[in-house]
Amino acid sequence: MSVSIKINHESVGLRLDHFLLEHYYKEKSRSYVQHAIKEGYVLVNGLKVKTGHTLKLDDHIQLQAIETKSLDLEAVDLHLDIVYEDDDLLVINKPQGMVVHPASSYHEPTLVHGLLYQVDELSSINGIARPGIVHRIDKDTSGLLVVAKNDFTHQALSHDLSEHKIKREYIALVYGKFTENEGTIDAPITRHPKNRLKMTVASGGKPAKTHFKVVDRFEHYTLLTCLLETGRTHQIRVHMAYINHPIVGDPIYGPKDVIGKTGQYLHAQKITFFHPTKKEHMTFTADMPKEFKKLLDKLTLDSVS
Repeated sequence: MSVSIKINHESVGLRLDHFLLEHYYKEKSRSYVQHAIKEGYVLVNGLKVKTGHTLKLDDHIQLQAIETKSLDLEAVDLHLDIVYEDDDLLVINKPQGMVVHPASSYHEPTLVHGLLYQVDELSSINGIARPGIVHRIDKDTSGLLVVAKNDFTHQALSHDLSEHKIKREYIALVYGKFTENEGTIDAPITRHPKNRLKMTVASGGKPAKTHFKVVDRFEHYTLLTCLLETGRTHQIRVHMAYINHPIVGDPIYGPKDVIGKTGQYLHAQKITFFHPTKKEHMTFTADMPKEFKKLLDKLTLDSVS
């Protein structure tokens, strides 16, 4: 099944992805629409174009139904730590080492598998592989993320996320000493040109801004809180490495010899968002993992001995 659209004067100059979100994919996320364009399910004048294509008068858009591939996701009891739950959403404290959603290159149980076991309803906006997933945190980063149970809530939270209205605060242990007590890293981030598994700071990348404050100082390390203003992939990890203070334990952006368990000492400890149904701001916090606290206790003892 396909849909044909002819662009009139009112839509001239609009971005293709914005036009489709407003008129044809109102119940879908921006990432869903961009995926459809990139995969060729959306053609303009018979051609595959970029998501930011500028529409011209009499452009002919053809929408093809997106094929969904069954991943045969099974519900798995992962004993997820549900910090909060109501009829519209839930807040999860994700453990370190857990991937958020399945992918073709990853076949172990993920947060999504655990959600399918513990939650009766999840939003459908991101399809069968990512039901309910509004945002992600890295596999080896622990902490809070919000999950939507229905499409209305998902749309509202996704909009607030894109407008930087959802506040996410992390605690991070980094290498080296800071002379300043707080600061802001404003540096664009893009995919690394040689290593596609990494991100890097480079001109022409997407805007990225991280605010940080010093919580505690040790002989060779510093404990920080980091507040994300944007949410780029690996943002805090990339920004800290960029200013020569990589996160302790980070196997990708830090020293090759990691300290403690493999995986960065980075924890999403606080999240604040506006509940779209209750019409109120909600804030949740989660204590750092035991391994994180154990290392801080050791560093504190070392510094006074």
